[in-house]
Amino acid sequence: MLSFENPAVRISNLTKVFGKHTVLNNLNFDIPKNKITTILGFSGAGKSTLLKHILGLHQPTSGVVEVLGSNLKNLDPMKLREFRQNFGMLFQYAALFDSMSAVENVAFPMREFTKLGNEEIISKSKDLLLSVGIKEVSFEGLPSELSGGMRKRVGLARGLALNPHIMLYDEPTTGLDPITTKMVNDLIVDTAEKNSDRGMTSIIISHDVKATLRISDFVAFLDRGNIVEYLPVEEFKKSTNPLVQEFINL
Repeated sequence: MLSFENPAVRISNLTKVFGKHTVLNNLNFDIPKNKITTILGFSGAGKSTLLKHILGLHQPTSGVVEVLGSNLKNLDPMKLREFRQNFGMLFQYAALFDSMSAVENVAFPMREFTKLGNEEIISKSKDLLLSVGIKEVSFEGLPSELSGGMRKRVGLARGLALNPHIMLYDEPTTGLDPITTKMVNDLIVDTAEKNSDRGMTSIIISHDVKATLRISDFVAFLDRGNIVEYLPVEEFKKSTNPLVQEFINL
């Protein structure tokens, strides 16, 4: 299993049990800084549960999740809330606030977590929207007035509002047409490149094999709560693991 010095995320002996069902089974792996790592797997493999542990939304039944050098189990609720400002998140369906314009959706985290003045917040929100390809004419548009691809762009701009150290993507292309899917994947790579100078890490939860093999630096394959393969993407493509080959060839 791959190991990295000073990783963004270090998972040690992580087990999560719900009732009699073991969802994550003694996971051990590191996620490197300043890279795009995708956690790939079939539905029900435990991907979303793993993501929630990285965010500190779930506590392990046993084991340790360290993010940016901090053991999340040791953080009280207030410190954990503050710590989550290290994360940006692009949700599966963008999860924008329906009653807020694009610019106000992006402004929301800055209003909640910073002491910036309104003028600076709006200016930064507009810059972020421009950086992800949203034009000025759409700044005041409500989510219902935006296409699926544009909503993803706004969601990404909001995720970047607090200059996160780790950007998380939860099934970012689910339900999108092929053209919009390519746009979102290109946007993920472009965002990683634009933020590489400050070492931002990208973690993607996905079942999209084609996109994963195109945009990732590293790929972890999760099956029934176990990491069965974890390799640099070029090596992952050549994996002889039968589960990985079955998934790749679907």
